[in-house]
Amino acid sequence: MTTVTRQLQPDPGTVTAAGRRLETLWIAPARSGLPTLVVLHEALGSIELWKDFPQHLATATGCGVLVYSRWGHGRSERRESKRSIDYLHYEGEVALPAVLDALGIERPVLIGHSDGSSLALLYAAALPEGPAGLILEAPHVFVEEVTMAGVAAARVAYQTTDLGKKLARYHDDPDGVFWAWNDTWLDPRFRPWNIEAALSRIRCPVLLIQGESDEYGSMAQLDAIRRETPQSELLLLPECGHSPHRDQEAAVLAAVARFVEALR
Repeated sequence: MTTVTRQLQPDPGTVTAAGRRLETLWIAPARSGLPTLVVLHEALGSIELWKDFPQHLATATGCGVLVYSRWGHGRSERRESKRSIDYLHYEGEVALPAVLDALGIERPVLIGHSDGSSLALLYAAALPEGPAGLILEAPHVFVEEVTMAGVAAARVAYQTTDLGKKLARYHDDPDGVFWAWNDTWLDPRFRPWNIEAALSRIRCPVLLIQGESDEYGSMAQLDAIRRETPQSELLLLPECGHSPHRDQEAAVLAAVARFVEALR
């Protein structure tokens, strides 16, 4: 993962981490001495659902970029058992460290979206010296009513529209991906989920990116993170929903480039 090249062509592959085969995408750095960006997808995400965003990250920053699909997502190994209620803790505290160790990546900048932001926060809290920085799009650290309403609406959409067919473009097991997320979040046992107590252990700089029209979360999530991470900064984007990297890509890329440069 230390190769330096000016050819920013994605290199697809796989890694075995925490006993699971996961698909990966690696874009080599254009400049030496920069941290690797590790991109963590949202609840229904995968490598392919990021589309060209990882490539644009590499171009904007000069950094190497690693993307992987979590267990059960994309072309990674299919899930054969029901997802546990504490799946975000597993992904942030077990699976992510295993991926980084397997690929020899140290002190990365983690870029998370939604669920990916939560597991990035959990990783940084469990291993305060692990990340060089966190860039978090639409993060959540507790369960809100607006989130639950969005999850419930997605359930209806999956049952009554072609959402499943759309997800099938990006996942080998679209039903497994959707119901693992939807059933977990609507499970009454998940309602008390809250990671605010862990945030004070985070030591690295944090860039928070939030759309003003996010349909899955409110500013209360960002306020909670900022209370416990005084080294954080906020980019609030108007006319932007739950996916800032799609709705306002230019603004996100500019903010990421400034943040990464400041880490040097």
